[in-house]
Amino acid sequence: MNNLLAQGGPVIWIITGLSILTVALILWKVWRLWVMGAWSHGAATEAAIHQWADGQNDAACASLAGRASLRAKLALAAMSARQTLPAEAAREETSRVAKSLLHEARTGLRALDLIATIAPLLGLLGTVLGMIAAFQALQTTGARADPAVLAGGIWEALLTTAAGMAVAIPASMALTWFDSVIENVQADMEDAATRIFTRGGQV
Repeated sequence: MNNLLAQGGPVIWIITGLSILTVALILWKVWRLWVMGAWSHGAATEAAIHQWADGQNDAACASLAGRASLRAKLALAAMSARQTLPAEAAREETSRVAKSLLHEARTGLRALDLIATIAPLLGLLGTVLGMIAAFQALQTTGARADPAVLAGGIWEALLTTAAGMAVAIPASMALTWFDSVIENVQADMEDAATRIFTRGGQV
């Protein structure tokens, strides 16, 4: 491993740092979304919405109070707004809360997107720099150039491209996965808000 890092030059060290950051971001994001209940089925929220539809407004709000999941927070905000504000203002307040919760859920995704974009470019930069060095060596040695040495220089240059792609691919896959998870949560939040505003709790 140390030999590969030495052969890849400074660019490979930067890519290695990005790989560590990528793993840390993915693990942190999985933990954050788990805390936010992104993978829960929202059973508590569903039960509260059924209570709300049956006219048990206080019981519905009480069952959601203190819950950390995104669905529960949005449902509680919608119920509270529906009880205390006119319909239009309640919808605006619910929309504001939903945007805030989704913004919090998307924290860190831009960093993953940036890594997925720049890692291959850094790899390409390292390859170009390595090829330049290899051909400079070829020019210096002239007819006495050893093909094996030239091939070794090209191999070292291509190492950074492979490393950059190895970092970008999992970062891109994780980004797509997190996006799909958050989109599912957003759809559930929109559905919950619609049901809350169309069933019971009128001011």
